[in-house]
Amino acid sequence: MDLLELIKNRYSCRSYQPTSVEQDKLDYIMECVRLAPSAVNKQPWKFRFVSSEEDRKIICQCYNREWFATAPIVVIASILHDEEWVRSDGKHHGDIDIAIAVEHFCLAATELGLGTCWVCNFDAELCKKSFGLGENEEAAVLIPIGYPADDSKEKKRKAIEEICK
Repeated sequence: MDLLELIKNRYSCRSYQPTSVEQDKLDYIMECVRLAPSAVNKQPWKFRFVSSEEDRKIICQCYNREWFATAPIVVIASILHDEEWVRSDGKHHGDIDIAIAVEHFCLAATELGLGTCWVCNFDAELCKKSFGLGENEEAAVLIPIGYPADDSKEKKRKAIEEICK
């Protein structure tokens, strides 16, 4: 599938089949993440896979939604603040870098027939404590991943004229 078709097919999946995701697919997705661009190529990120029943219960305390618990795997995408590039005016680029890496993750998953969803509204401090994240590490995004049990929804997007001058 071409890139535009892939982007059109990606959506925020909020219901997953109780099927495990094959390791070779996860490896492919992470290779796509590894190749994602970042400021000064610092790649200030860490991706943790949460899949055991015990750890999934803990991650669901960080984001307590019924649909979230249906995902067989949740990935914690973290910014490593001590590794991020800082522009001369003090602008930190970790948020930008993690966003690029997470979207590479989501698009690669879509290409393989998997569903994902960006989750940013979660208890980041509880996540940090529960999963032993380092002092300079910030859990930025939770990404549930698995085989979709729902159908994609139509996306509302602005017209090209509204975003381009």
